[in-house]
Amino acid sequence: MVSAGRRGPRLRVGVVSAGRVGAVLGAALRRAGHQVDAAAAVSDASVRRAEELLPGAAVLPPDEVAAQADLVLLAVPDDAIAGLVRGLVATGSLRQGQMLVHTSGAHGVAVLAPAAEVGVLPLALHPAMTFTGRAEDVERLATACTAVTAADDAGWAVAEALALELGMEPVRVPEEARALYHAALTHGANHLITLVNDCAALLRAAGIEPADRVMAPILSASLDNALRMGDRAITGPVVRGDAGTVRDHLAALDGTDPEALPGYRALARRTAARAERAGLLRADAAAEVRDALEER
Repeated sequence: MVSAGRRGPRLRVGVVSAGRVGAVLGAALRRAGHQVDAAAAVSDASVRRAEELLPGAAVLPPDEVAAQADLVLLAVPDDAIAGLVRGLVATGSLRQGQMLVHTSGAHGVAVLAPAAEVGVLPLALHPAMTFTGRAEDVERLATACTAVTAADDAGWAVAEALALELGMEPVRVPEEARALYHAALTHGANHLITLVNDCAALLRAAGIEPADRVMAPILSASLDNALRMGDRAITGPVVRGDAGTVRDHLAALDGTDPEALPGYRALARRTAARAERAGLLRADAAAEVRDALEER
């Protein structure tokens, strides 16, 4: 069993696979005193990660990785987990007393049910951060929370202890809330990247360089303010009720990048709704903004 301290009993760890997340978490488990014996790695990039972050670990097929491990770490795409677990059970690669941990944000432990039926402890740990697959990610874990889900009290205790050993703060997410939890983080983190890159492209289309230097202060301040102040951090033409400016924006986008228009309209509508609900935008001004957004 894993203790909640910095260094618990040494576990033999198998990583499936050595992608950006798996290699980094495997390295973090090594740093916590556990032994990463083997990793599955197919692509050239994952083989390189295994060599760099998991030195000494044998590169083996998934069933062989799992068979020799006390803790099997599944860091594979969401839709691949169920089939992989069924395959590991069918080949006898999982046994009673092992821990099976997946890193998917979208799933809880139900997806690991076939393994639980043969006596494996099922756990879900999803670090709420982005990964580059480089060594610095191991240090960044100390700033992150990780969503933990388990099937019973013993599982919750083990999951939280593992999170602490990895250097992260555990946050309990019930099985039934995993999809909403993951949707929230995806909407924020992944769509933020799309939004920032759209912003950069529009600045460059306006002849403004370096776009990243122009964007960085205002975007960083906006994120910081949003985290500290919530809706009261909203600024700009929508919260001011400047419908004319909104119309100008729509015309400029339509003439430069029409594909950016739907996203602008959708986010402006949500901004108006949140600002009105927070008492920052009068109802009549909100109506004018919404009318401008509906114009073609």
